[in-house]
Amino acid sequence: MQQGQRPASVKNEAFPEKTMIFGLFRKKNNNQAIVDRQYAVLTAGARMPEIYERLNVPDTVMGRFEMLSIAMILFFRRTRSSATSGQEIAQEIVDAFFQDIDYSIRELGIGDNSVPKRMKKLAGMFYGRLEAYSKAMDTGDAEALALALARNIYPESPVPADMSGLAHWMMAAEAHLSALAEEEIATGSATLPPVARPPVA
Repeated sequence: MQQGQRPASVKNEAFPEKTMIFGLFRKKNNNQAIVDRQYAVLTAGARMPEIYERLNVPDTVMGRFEMLSIAMILFFRRTRSSATSGQEIAQEIVDAFFQDIDYSIRELGIGDNSVPKRMKKLAGMFYGRLEAYSKAMDTGDAEALALALARNIYPESPVPADMSGLAHWMMAAEAHLSALAEEEIATGSATLPPVARPPVA
């Protein structure tokens, strides 16, 4: 896992049971290997080529940020009902996500004085997506989810992009994660589902 300076803490009022989503979870998970393994699996899932080839996600730096955010959000939502250990793993995985972003920004040569401001902006973007996507997914509204995805992934498009494929994949991914045994969450073995093949004409 790439290591960078941890971003400043940001509170998440929409999920009161997690008082500090983006900050360092004070109680360290005893098995860092579990966190590393789960983070690697989620990152690989967010980078599946089929997502960019079939679901209208641009294969760009920001497109990959959007998908990594989605992977983190899906896993975070799954662990809301998990035991404390699962919630701690989710917290540390989100922390790792922001560590990698911090590291990447510094690798681009961004000055140290500018990094905190950029990190705060990206944390705000993540929080906004968590709130918007959760609102749609809590009600099973794939259309609202697709519109929220379009606004975030193609913010400058005058007409909402068709993100229905990604919305349905997210719904399927949530169902897939919900069906996993708690042991898979506790051991860092939770996977994201593959992208369904388009029907043959």
